[in-house]
Amino acid sequence: MNLLDSSLSIANPDNSQLNNLQKIALAFVGLGILGLIISWVNVGVGTPLIMFLISLSGITIGSILFTYSSYSGKIPGIKNNGVFFKDISFRGVFAWILGIVLTGFYICLYWFPNLIQGLITIHNPLSELIRGKAADQWFVYGTFYTVAVLLMGTKFIFKYRHNRYQIIRTISVMFFQLIFAYLIPAFLSLMNKPDEYFSYFWPLDSKALRPEWIDNNSALGTFGYVVIAVGLLMPFVVTPIMTYLYGKRWYCSWVCGCGGLAETAGDPFRQLSDKSLTAWKIERWMIHLVLVAVVLLTALLWFNHISENTILGDFTSTFKEWYGFGIAMAFSGVIGVGFYPIMGSRVWCRFGCPMAAILGLQQKFFSRFRITTNGSQCISCGNCSTYCEMGIDVRSYAQKGQDIVRASCVGCGVCAAVCPRGVLRLENGSGDVSTRTEELRAIHISLDEVKILS
Repeated sequence: MNLLDSSLSIANPDNSQLNNLQKIALAFVGLGILGLIISWVNVGVGTPLIMFLISLSGITIGSILFTYSSYSGKIPGIKNNGVFFKDISFRGVFAWILGIVLTGFYICLYWFPNLIQGLITIHNPLSELIRGKAADQWFVYGTFYTVAVLLMGTKFIFKYRHNRYQIIRTISVMFFQLIFAYLIPAFLSLMNKPDEYFSYFWPLDSKALRPEWIDNNSALGTFGYVVIAVGLLMPFVVTPIMTYLYGKRWYCSWVCGCGGLAETAGDPFRQLSDKSLTAWKIERWMIHLVLVAVVLLTALLWFNHISENTILGDFTSTFKEWYGFGIAMAFSGVIGVGFYPIMGSRVWCRFGCPMAAILGLQQKFFSRFRITTNGSQCISCGNCSTYCEMGIDVRSYAQKGQDIVRASCVGCGVCAAVCPRGVLRLENGSGDVSTRTEELRAIHISLDEVKILS
Protein backbone atom coordinates (compact mmCIF):
# COMPACT_ATOMS: atom_id res chain seq x y z
CA MET A 1 0.00 0.00 0.00
CA ASN A 2 1.48 3.33 -1.02
CA LEU A 3 1.21 6.56 0.91
CA LEU A 4 -1.58 7.99 -1.27
CA ASP A 5 -3.76 4.90 -0.94
CA SER A 6 -3.21 4.84 2.81
CA SER A 7 -4.13 8.49 3.15
CA LEU A 8 -7.34 7.98 1.19
CA SER A 9 -8.27 4.98 3.32
CA ILE A 10 -7.93 7.00 6.51
CA ALA A 11 -9.75 9.99 5.05
CA ASN A 12 -12.59 7.73 3.96
CA PRO A 13 -12.63 4.94 6.55
CA ASP A 14 -15.78 3.39 5.07
CA ASN A 15 -13.98 2.60 1.84
CA SER A 16 -13.71 -1.13 2.55
CA GLN A 17 -15.16 -3.78 0.26
CA LEU A 18 -18.40 -5.56 1.08
CA ASN A 19 -17.97 -9.00 2.56
CA ASN A 20 -19.78 -12.02 1.13
CA LEU A 21 -22.64 -11.92 3.64
CA GLN A 22 -23.29 -8.26 2.88
CA LYS A 23 -23.36 -9.03 -0.85
CA ILE A 24 -25.91 -11.79 -0.24
CA ALA A 25 -27.92 -9.41 1.95
CA LEU A 26 -27.99 -6.74 -0.77
CA ALA A 27 -29.10 -9.37 -3.27
CA PHE A 28 -32.11 -10.13 -1.05
CA VAL A 29 -32.91 -6.42 -0.69
CA GLY A 30 -32.60 -5.99 -4.45
CA LEU A 31 -35.00 -8.89 -4.99
CA GLY A 32 -37.52 -7.31 -2.60
CA ILE A 33 -37.27 -3.91 -4.27
CA LEU A 34 -37.62 -5.56 -7.68
CA GLY A 35 -40.83 -7.16 -6.46
CA LEU A 36 -42.17 -3.75 -5.41
CA ILE A 37 -41.23 -2.19 -8.75
CA ILE A 38 -42.88 -4.99 -10.71
CA SER A 39 -46.01 -4.58 -8.61
CA TRP A 40 -45.94 -0.77 -8.90
CA VAL A 41 -46.14 -0.99 -12.70
CA ASN A 42 -49.03 -3.47 -12.41
CA VAL A 43 -47.05 -6.45 -13.67
CA GLY A 44 -47.50 -9.67 -11.71
CA VAL A 45 -50.43 -8.41 -9.61
CA GLY A 46 -52.32 -11.52 -10.70
CA THR A 47 -50.41 -13.33 -7.95
CA PRO A 48 -50.58 -10.72 -5.14
CA LEU A 49 -49.65 -13.08 -2.30
CA ILE A 50 -46.50 -14.30 -4.06
CA MET A 51 -45.40 -10.78 -4.99
CA PHE A 52 -46.06 -9.53 -1.47
CA LEU A 53 -44.08 -12.36 0.11
CA ILE A 54 -41.18 -11.87 -2.32
CA SER A 55 -41.04 -8.14 -1.61
CA LEU A 56 -41.45 -8.30 2.17
CA SER A 57 -39.23 -11.32 2.78
CA GLY A 58 -36.49 -10.06 0.45
CA ILE A 59 -36.24 -6.65 2.10
CA THR A 60 -36.59 -8.07 5.62
CA ILE A 61 -34.05 -10.89 5.27
CA GLY A 62 -31.61 -8.67 3.41
CA SER A 63 -31.83 -5.84 5.94
CA ILE A 64 -31.35 -8.12 8.93
CA LEU A 65 -28.42 -9.94 7.32
CA PHE A 66 -26.73 -6.67 6.35
CA THR A 67 -27.21 -5.23 9.85
CA TYR A 68 -25.85 -8.38 11.46
CA SER A 69 -22.84 -8.46 9.17
CA SER A 70 -22.11 -4.76 9.74
CA TYR A 71 -22.05 -4.86 13.54
CA SER A 72 -21.50 -8.44 14.73
CA GLY A 73 -18.03 -9.30 15.94
CA LYS A 74 -17.12 -5.65 16.34
CA ILE A 75 -16.49 -3.82 19.59
CA PRO A 76 -19.70 -2.11 20.77
CA GLY A 77 -19.68 1.63 20.25
CA ILE A 78 -21.12 4.18 17.87
CA LYS A 79 -19.36 4.02 14.53
CA ASN A 80 -20.19 6.90 12.23
CA ASN A 81 -17.01 6.39 10.22
CA GLY A 82 -17.18 8.04 6.84
CA VAL A 83 -20.66 9.51 7.32
CA PHE A 84 -19.56 12.78 5.68
CA PHE A 85 -17.92 10.90 2.81
CA LYS A 86 -20.88 8.71 1.89
CA ASP A 87 -22.89 9.93 -1.04
CA ILE A 88 -26.19 8.83 0.49
CA SER A 89 -25.67 10.47 3.90
CA PHE A 90 -24.18 13.78 2.84
CA ARG A 91 -26.43 15.19 0.12
CA GLY A 92 -24.74 13.41 -2.77
CA VAL A 93 -26.33 12.19 -5.99
CA PHE A 94 -27.89 9.11 -4.38
CA ALA A 95 -29.27 11.24 -1.54
CA TRP A 96 -31.07 13.48 -4.03
CA ILE A 97 -32.36 10.45 -5.93
CA LEU A 98 -33.68 8.92 -2.71
CA GLY A 99 -35.28 12.22 -1.74
CA ILE A 100 -37.03 12.47 -5.10
CA VAL A 101 -38.25 8.86 -4.90
CA LEU A 102 -39.62 9.34 -1.37
CA THR A 103 -41.26 12.64 -2.28
CA GLY A 104 -42.75 11.12 -5.42
CA PHE A 105 -44.14 8.19 -3.47
CA TYR A 106 -45.84 10.53 -0.99
CA ILE A 107 -47.34 12.60 -3.79
CA CYS A 108 -48.76 9.44 -5.38
CA LEU A 109 -49.97 8.19 -2.00
CA TYR A 110 -51.86 11.35 -1.08
CA TRP A 111 -53.15 12.66 -4.40
CA PHE A 112 -52.73 9.99 -7.09
CA PRO A 113 -53.39 6.60 -5.45
CA ASN A 114 -54.36 5.15 -8.81
CA LEU A 115 -50.68 5.36 -9.77
CA ILE A 116 -49.76 2.90 -7.02
CA GLN A 117 -52.68 0.54 -7.53
CA GLY A 118 -50.30 -2.35 -8.11
CA LEU A 119 -48.71 -1.85 -4.69
CA ILE A 120 -52.17 -1.66 -3.15
CA THR A 121 -53.25 -4.88 -4.84
CA ILE A 122 -50.38 -7.01 -3.52
CA HIS A 123 -51.30 -5.91 0.02
CA ASN A 124 -54.82 -7.33 -0.28
CA PRO A 125 -53.98 -10.74 1.26
CA LEU A 126 -52.50 -9.16 4.38
CA SER A 127 -55.28 -6.61 4.64
CA GLU A 128 -57.95 -9.28 4.29
CA LEU A 129 -56.24 -11.30 6.99
CA ILE A 130 -55.90 -8.61 9.67
CA ARG A 131 -58.60 -6.10 8.66
CA GLY A 132 -61.20 -8.22 6.90
CA LYS A 133 -61.28 -5.99 3.81
CA ALA A 134 -59.26 -5.03 0.77
CA ALA A 135 -56.23 -2.80 1.11
CA ASP A 136 -56.19 0.91 0.32
CA GLN A 137 -53.33 3.37 0.03
CA TRP A 138 -53.38 4.09 3.78
CA PHE A 139 -52.96 0.42 4.65
CA VAL A 140 -50.03 0.22 2.22
CA TYR A 141 -48.49 3.30 3.81
CA GLY A 142 -48.98 1.92 7.31
CA THR A 143 -47.35 -1.35 6.31
CA PHE A 144 -44.35 0.34 4.69
CA TYR A 145 -44.04 2.69 7.67
CA THR A 146 -44.16 -0.10 10.24
CA VAL A 147 -41.72 -2.33 8.37
CA ALA A 148 -39.29 0.60 8.07
CA VAL A 149 -39.46 1.35 11.81
CA LEU A 150 -38.99 -2.32 12.75
CA LEU A 151 -36.10 -3.03 10.38
CA MET A 152 -34.25 0.24 10.89
CA GLY A 153 -35.03 0.05 14.60
CA THR A 154 -33.23 -3.30 14.67
CA LYS A 155 -30.25 -1.67 12.98
CA PHE A 156 -30.36 1.19 15.50
CA ILE A 157 -30.31 -1.27 18.40
CA PHE A 158 -27.27 -3.05 16.94
CA LYS A 159 -25.50 0.27 16.46
CA TYR A 160 -26.23 1.54 19.98
CA ARG A 161 -26.18 -1.84 21.73
CA HIS A 162 -23.73 -0.57 24.35
CA ASN A 163 -26.26 2.03 25.57
CA ARG A 164 -29.23 0.75 27.59
CA TYR A 165 -31.22 3.96 27.21
CA GLN A 166 -31.05 3.85 23.42
CA ILE A 167 -32.04 0.19 23.32
CA ILE A 168 -35.08 0.65 25.57
CA ARG A 169 -36.43 3.75 23.86
CA THR A 170 -35.99 2.17 20.41
CA ILE A 171 -37.89 -0.92 21.51
CA SER A 172 -40.56 1.47 22.82
CA VAL A 173 -41.10 3.29 19.52
CA MET A 174 -41.09 -0.04 17.66
CA PHE A 175 -43.73 -1.37 20.05
CA PHE A 176 -46.02 1.65 19.81
CA GLN A 177 -45.77 1.75 16.03
CA LEU A 178 -46.49 -1.96 15.60
CA ILE A 179 -49.23 -2.31 18.23
CA PHE A 180 -50.89 1.09 18.65
CA ALA A 181 -50.45 2.54 15.17
CA TYR A 182 -50.81 -0.62 13.08
CA LEU A 183 -52.33 -3.71 14.68
CA ILE A 184 -54.92 -2.07 16.95
CA PRO A 185 -56.40 0.08 14.14
CA ALA A 186 -56.48 -3.05 11.93
CA PHE A 187 -58.25 -5.02 14.68
CA LEU A 188 -60.79 -2.22 15.17
CA SER A 189 -61.44 -2.19 11.43
CA LEU A 190 -61.95 -5.97 11.54
CA MET A 191 -64.54 -5.41 14.29
CA ASN A 192 -66.29 -2.75 12.16
CA LYS A 193 -65.11 0.05 14.42
CA PRO A 194 -63.34 3.28 13.39
CA ASP A 195 -59.62 2.58 13.06
CA GLU A 196 -58.46 4.95 15.78
CA TYR A 197 -54.73 5.55 16.22
CA PHE A 198 -54.25 5.74 19.98
CA SER A 199 -50.64 6.88 19.67
CA TYR A 200 -51.76 10.14 18.02
CA PHE A 201 -54.02 12.75 19.60
CA TRP A 202 -54.82 16.45 19.49
CA PRO A 203 -53.14 18.72 18.43
CA LEU A 204 -51.04 16.35 16.27
CA ASP A 205 -54.25 14.63 15.19
CA SER A 206 -56.06 17.79 14.10
CA LYS A 207 -59.30 15.89 13.42
CA ALA A 208 -59.60 14.87 17.06
CA LEU A 209 -61.87 17.02 19.25
CA ARG A 210 -63.65 18.49 16.22
CA PRO A 211 -67.47 18.63 16.49
CA GLU A 212 -68.00 15.90 13.89
CA TRP A 213 -65.41 13.71 15.67
CA ILE A 214 -67.37 14.05 18.93
CA ASP A 215 -70.70 13.42 17.20
CA ASN A 216 -69.49 10.39 15.26
CA ASN A 217 -67.95 8.76 18.33
CA SER A 218 -70.97 9.55 20.51
CA ALA A 219 -73.11 7.56 18.11
CA LEU A 220 -70.95 4.46 18.69
CA GLY A 221 -71.97 3.98 22.31
CA THR A 222 -69.49 2.75 24.91
CA PHE A 223 -66.59 2.38 22.50
CA GLY A 224 -67.10 5.90 21.20
CA TYR A 225 -67.22 7.39 24.69
CA VAL A 226 -63.97 5.61 25.56
CA VAL A 227 -62.35 7.13 22.47
CA ILE A 228 -63.65 10.59 23.43
CA ALA A 229 -62.40 10.18 27.00
CA VAL A 230 -58.94 9.16 25.79
CA GLY A 231 -58.95 12.04 23.30
CA LEU A 232 -59.66 14.54 26.08
CA LEU A 233 -57.42 13.06 28.77
CA MET A 234 -54.28 12.67 26.66
CA PRO A 235 -53.72 16.31 25.60
CA PHE A 236 -55.12 18.06 28.68
CA VAL A 237 -54.24 15.75 31.58
CA VAL A 238 -51.71 13.06 30.67
CA THR A 239 -49.49 15.23 28.47
CA PRO A 240 -48.83 18.03 31.02
CA ILE A 241 -48.12 15.52 33.80
CA MET A 242 -45.80 13.34 31.73
CA THR A 243 -44.00 16.35 30.28
CA TYR A 244 -43.51 17.81 33.74
CA LEU A 245 -41.97 14.56 34.94
CA TYR A 246 -39.95 13.48 31.90
CA GLY A 247 -39.91 16.30 29.35
CA LYS A 248 -41.23 15.97 25.80
CA ARG A 249 -39.07 12.89 25.24
CA TRP A 250 -41.77 10.66 26.75
CA TYR A 251 -43.75 11.23 23.57
CA CYS A 252 -41.40 12.50 20.86
CA SER A 253 -38.72 9.85 21.42
CA TRP A 254 -40.66 6.99 23.00
CA VAL A 255 -44.20 6.91 21.54
CA CYS A 256 -44.76 9.08 18.46
CA GLY A 257 -44.68 7.32 15.10
CA CYS A 258 -43.24 10.40 13.38
CA GLY A 259 -40.42 10.48 15.90
CA GLY A 260 -40.05 6.72 15.65
CA LEU A 261 -39.44 6.86 11.91
CA ALA A 262 -37.04 9.78 12.33
CA GLU A 263 -35.05 7.96 15.01
CA THR A 264 -34.79 4.69 13.09
CA ALA A 265 -34.99 5.15 9.33
CA GLY A 266 -33.79 8.74 9.68
CA ASP A 267 -30.72 7.98 11.83
CA PRO A 268 -28.25 8.00 8.87
CA PHE A 269 -29.32 11.59 8.13
CA ARG A 270 -29.36 13.14 11.62
CA GLN A 271 -26.13 15.05 11.00
CA LEU A 272 -27.76 17.02 8.16
CA SER A 273 -29.88 19.20 10.45
CA ASP A 274 -29.15 22.93 10.13
CA LYS A 275 -27.62 24.29 13.35
CA SER A 276 -27.56 27.94 12.28
CA LEU A 277 -29.21 30.74 14.23
CA THR A 278 -31.31 31.54 11.17
CA ALA A 279 -32.71 28.00 11.10
CA TRP A 280 -33.55 28.27 14.81
CA LYS A 281 -35.46 31.51 14.24
CA ILE A 282 -37.39 30.03 11.31
CA GLU A 283 -38.11 26.93 13.37
CA ARG A 284 -39.61 28.90 16.26
CA TRP A 285 -41.83 30.97 13.99
CA MET A 286 -43.07 28.10 11.85
CA ILE A 287 -43.81 25.51 14.50
CA HIS A 288 -45.73 27.95 16.69
CA LEU A 289 -47.68 29.30 13.72
CA VAL A 290 -48.79 25.75 12.94
CA LEU A 291 -49.86 25.29 16.58
CA VAL A 292 -51.86 28.53 16.43
CA ALA A 293 -53.44 27.35 13.17
CA VAL A 294 -54.59 24.07 14.76
CA VAL A 295 -56.00 25.83 17.84
CA LEU A 296 -57.84 28.40 15.71
CA LEU A 297 -59.09 25.70 13.36
CA THR A 298 -60.54 23.66 16.22
CA ALA A 299 -62.03 26.72 17.95
CA LEU A 300 -63.57 28.09 14.75
CA LEU A 301 -65.11 24.75 13.89
CA TRP A 302 -66.69 24.58 17.34
CA PHE A 303 -68.04 28.15 17.16
CA ASN A 304 -69.30 27.39 13.70
CA HIS A 305 -70.95 24.21 14.96
CA ILE A 306 -72.64 26.01 17.86
CA SER A 307 -73.87 28.76 15.54
CA GLU A 308 -75.25 26.10 13.17
CA ASN A 309 -72.77 26.82 10.41
CA THR A 310 -73.44 30.57 10.25
CA ILE A 311 -69.84 31.71 10.86
CA LEU A 312 -67.96 29.83 8.17
CA GLY A 313 -70.89 28.76 6.04
CA ASP A 314 -69.88 26.94 2.89
CA PHE A 315 -66.25 27.74 3.69
CA THR A 316 -66.27 25.12 6.47
CA SER A 317 -65.23 22.19 4.31
CA THR A 318 -62.70 24.32 2.42
CA PHE A 319 -61.16 25.41 5.71
CA LYS A 320 -60.70 21.79 6.81
CA GLU A 321 -59.29 20.74 3.45
CA TRP A 322 -56.77 23.59 3.47
CA TYR A 323 -55.25 22.44 6.75
CA GLY A 324 -55.32 18.80 5.70
CA PHE A 325 -53.61 19.59 2.41
CA GLY A 326 -51.05 22.12 3.61
CA ILE A 327 -50.05 20.67 6.96
CA ALA A 328 -51.19 17.08 7.42
CA MET A 329 -50.17 16.01 3.92
CA ALA A 330 -47.70 18.33 2.21
CA PHE A 331 -45.71 19.26 5.30
CA SER A 332 -45.70 16.18 7.53
CA GLY A 333 -45.47 13.67 4.69
CA VAL A 334 -44.02 15.01 1.45
CA ILE A 335 -41.53 17.40 3.06
CA GLY A 336 -41.24 15.81 6.49
CA VAL A 337 -40.10 12.41 5.22
CA GLY A 338 -39.20 13.07 1.60
CA PHE A 339 -36.55 15.57 2.64
CA TYR A 340 -34.78 13.24 5.11
CA PRO A 341 -31.71 12.84 2.82
CA ILE A 342 -31.46 16.61 2.28
CA MET A 343 -32.52 18.40 5.48
CA GLY A 344 -32.18 15.73 8.15
CA SER A 345 -34.61 13.41 9.88
CA ARG A 346 -36.62 15.81 12.02
CA VAL A 347 -37.83 18.40 9.49
CA TRP A 348 -41.48 17.94 10.47
CA CYS A 349 -40.71 17.73 14.19
CA ARG A 350 -38.61 20.90 14.07
CA PHE A 351 -40.64 23.13 11.81
CA GLY A 352 -44.23 21.91 11.70
CA CYS A 353 -45.45 19.50 14.40
CA PRO A 354 -48.02 21.22 16.68
CA MET A 355 -47.61 18.45 19.26
CA ALA A 356 -43.88 19.15 19.44
CA ALA A 357 -44.67 22.85 19.82
CA ILE A 358 -46.99 22.45 22.78
CA LEU A 359 -44.76 19.85 24.44
CA GLY A 360 -41.78 22.14 23.90
CA LEU A 361 -43.46 25.05 25.66
CA GLN A 362 -44.36 22.81 28.59
CA GLN A 363 -40.83 21.42 28.72
CA LYS A 364 -39.17 24.81 28.60
CA PHE A 365 -41.22 26.49 31.32
CA PHE A 366 -42.17 23.88 33.91
CA SER A 367 -40.63 20.48 33.18
CA ARG A 368 -38.14 18.81 35.54
CA PHE A 369 -36.26 17.34 32.59
CA ARG A 370 -32.94 18.81 31.48
CA ILE A 371 -29.63 17.80 29.96
CA THR A 372 -26.91 18.70 32.42
CA THR A 373 -23.39 19.56 31.34
CA ASN A 374 -19.95 19.38 32.87
CA GLY A 375 -18.16 22.16 31.02
CA SER A 376 -14.79 21.52 32.61
CA GLN A 377 -14.60 18.16 30.83
CA CYS A 378 -15.66 19.42 27.38
CA ILE A 379 -12.94 19.17 24.72
CA SER A 380 -15.02 20.96 22.05
CA CYS A 381 -14.99 17.99 19.68
CA GLY A 382 -18.45 18.94 18.43
CA ASN A 383 -19.85 15.41 18.25
CA CYS A 384 -22.90 16.42 20.28
CA SER A 385 -23.84 19.27 17.94
CA THR A 386 -23.05 17.32 14.80
CA TYR A 387 -25.41 14.45 15.61
CA CYS A 388 -28.24 16.51 17.16
CA GLU A 389 -31.12 15.91 14.79
CA MET A 390 -33.03 18.88 16.20
CA GLY A 391 -30.38 21.35 15.08
CA ILE A 392 -29.28 22.36 18.59
CA ASP A 393 -25.72 23.58 19.01
CA VAL A 394 -25.20 21.43 22.08
CA ARG A 395 -21.48 22.18 22.23
CA SER A 396 -22.10 25.87 22.92
CA TYR A 397 -24.09 24.95 26.03
CA ALA A 398 -21.49 22.42 27.15
CA GLN A 399 -18.64 24.90 26.77
CA LYS A 400 -20.45 27.32 29.05
CA GLY A 401 -21.48 24.62 31.51
CA GLN A 402 -25.16 25.48 30.96
CA ASP A 403 -28.00 22.99 31.30
CA ILE A 404 -29.85 22.41 28.05
CA VAL A 405 -33.54 23.26 28.38
CA ARG A 406 -34.35 24.08 24.76
CA ALA A 407 -37.99 23.62 23.84
CA SER A 408 -37.01 21.73 20.69
CA CYS A 409 -34.94 19.05 22.47
CA VAL A 410 -36.65 15.65 22.16
CA GLY A 411 -34.39 13.96 24.70
CA CYS A 412 -33.14 11.28 22.31
CA GLY A 413 -29.87 11.16 24.27
CA VAL A 414 -27.63 10.70 21.24
CA CYS A 415 -25.62 13.79 22.19
CA ALA A 416 -24.72 12.11 25.47
CA ALA A 417 -24.04 8.81 23.74
CA VAL A 418 -21.52 10.27 21.27
CA CYS A 419 -19.73 12.42 23.86
CA PRO A 420 -16.27 10.90 24.50
CA ARG A 421 -15.84 12.64 27.85
CA GLY A 422 -19.13 12.05 29.67
CA VAL A 423 -19.96 15.77 29.62
CA LEU A 424 -23.69 15.36 29.02
CA ARG A 425 -26.38 13.40 30.75
CA LEU A 426 -30.18 13.36 30.75
CA GLU A 427 -31.74 14.05 34.14
CA ASN A 428 -35.00 14.79 35.87
CA GLY A 429 -35.30 17.48 38.52
CA SER A 430 -35.06 15.00 41.36
CA GLY A 431 -31.55 14.11 40.25
CA ASP A 432 -32.51 10.69 38.92
CA VAL A 433 -30.38 10.03 35.88
CA SER A 434 -32.15 8.56 32.88
CA THR A 435 -29.10 7.85 30.84
CA ARG A 436 -25.47 8.16 31.80
CA THR A 437 -22.51 8.36 29.55
CA GLU A 438 -20.76 6.27 32.18
CA GLU A 439 -22.80 3.37 30.86
CA LEU A 440 -20.84 3.53 27.64
CA ARG A 441 -18.07 1.03 27.38
CA ALA A 442 -14.58 2.32 27.07
CA ILE A 443 -13.47 2.42 23.45
CA HIS A 444 -10.81 -0.15 22.64
CA ILE A 445 -9.17 -0.14 19.23
CA SER A 446 -7.76 -3.40 18.02
CA LEU A 447 -4.84 -3.60 15.62
CA ASP A 448 -6.97 -4.91 12.77
CA GLU A 449 -9.17 -1.79 13.02
CA VAL A 450 -6.26 0.57 12.56
CA LYS A 451 -4.93 1.41 9.12
CA ILE A 452 -1.30 2.30 9.40
CA LEU A 453 0.55 4.41 6.85
CA SER A 454 3.14 2.31 5.14
